[in-house]
Amino acid sequence: MWLAALWWGSLSALGMWVVPTLFAQLPTKALAGNAAAALFSVQSMVSAVLGAGLLLASRADATRWHGSRARDARGFVLAGMLLALLLEFAVAPRITARVNLPVWHGLGTAMLLLQWGCAAVVFWKLARPVRATQIQD
Repeated sequence: MWLAALWWGSLSALGMWVVPTLFAQLPTKALAGNAAAALFSVQSMVSAVLGAGLLLASRADATRWHGSRARDARGFVLAGMLLALLLEFAVAPRITARVNLPVWHGLGTAMLLLQWGCAAVVFWKLARPVRATQIQD
């Protein structure tokens, strides 16, 4: 659960506070955009590493009482990791090259929101209380 909380929290902090603050405080949008691109690149790697940790943890916990919840979250973990890697290696290079910027920026924003949603679902699935019937799963 802690890995999921860190993943969701890091995406939330970056998207809701850090990047908007960069654009509000730095003197030019180009400077803020370059700084944001570097931070999003780090976030993509953080997402990939935390996702891998979640997949390993879900496999290790398969025999424990909350193993079924971890298995239920795997698809969202994989989707979030895929989105992070696509953002890093397919979308971000086009944004930084300013190739058709409105389209690629919009796609990148949508993919980041989807990744945030995947992380939120994983966190919710792992954090919700366990019912007695789930213990036997």
